[in-house]
Amino acid sequence: MRAFWAFLITVIFTFIFGLSGIFISFFESKKGRALGHCARLWAKSILFFTGVKFSIKGLNNLDKNSNYIFAGNHTSVFDIPLAFAVLPFWLVPIAKKELRSVFLLGWVMDTAGHIWVDRKNTESALKSLQNAKESLMLIPRSILLFPEGTRTRNGLLAPFKPGGLLIAVDTNMPIVPIAFVGTFEKLEPESWSMNNNPIELRIGKPISSESYSVETRKELANYVRDQVKKLQ
Repeated sequence: MRAFWAFLITVIFTFIFGLSGIFISFFESKKGRALGHCARLWAKSILFFTGVKFSIKGLNNLDKNSNYIFAGNHTSVFDIPLAFAVLPFWLVPIAKKELRSVFLLGWVMDTAGHIWVDRKNTESALKSLQNAKESLMLIPRSILLFPEGTRTRNGLLAPFKPGGLLIAVDTNMPIVPIAFVGTFEKLEPESWSMNNNPIELRIGKPISSESYSVETRKELANYVRDQVKKLQ
């Protein structure tokens, strides 16, 4: 029952904050920033009204005036609200292209400057990453990335794909390993039962991407994965 309530709350607040952010964006110079603020309110509202207790650990590892690529494990639908609620940055995710066709959500994410990737088409995915690089150079902001490519079905950390991390190589943005803890147990796949345990986002130390290249991208992916695993 709580899981259905969480779904309903998410839909309601997506409408409220999504439409509000789109309206405000018509009057701002840096398109998407207003929706970035709305996304934080959206996330905090969802967690508050679903009674989810949450915390963050390791925020002192970051410079709040910098931009990062946050790379972490993907365990639950609560990962994204938790990230937006606790990370004090203008944050946009790398999202699968299929979400672009979802009513209102795709429009909101487009306006917010989210980065779309076609996981079924390598050429299209690489073009998307190039567009992301150009966009970040024009309007700097932080990225939320799930290098596993999809949510875990068993709670275990899968291998990291190097594709999205190439943005860090191209832009020299630091990569920050993050771990979502307790979100898998909070709402397991295909379950409508939520427990009362708190969830937490743990932040590691930034990883410089300057010493990596396209040729060593797999080494970078493996290293970032190791750092995420240590945080779990």
